[in-house]
Amino acid sequence: MEQFSDCWGSRHSTARMARDMSDKEILKMELDQLKKEVNTPRSSVSKNCADTIAFVEGLMPNDPLIKGVPDDKNPYKGDKGGCTIT
Repeated sequence: MEQFSDCWGSRHSTARMARDMSDKEILKMELDQLKKEVNTPRSSVSKNCADTIAFVEGLMPNDPLIKGVPDDKNPYKGDKGGCTIT
């Protein structure tokens, strides 16, 4: 890995850019990433959609954008002072 110093003199290591790598190195990097991802648990889109819908519908009763804010808790409702420009 390359090392560089920033304007404060601290040293950082940085990954090589793909444009500076050979085709073989890029393929090896892609293979390493795929090896990491192969064990990622997967589920169907339909199940994920159903879970997302259930989650959103479960929060709906307390959502102020859907239910609205009660007048007594709404700081912008009614005449609570402020200034009027004439």
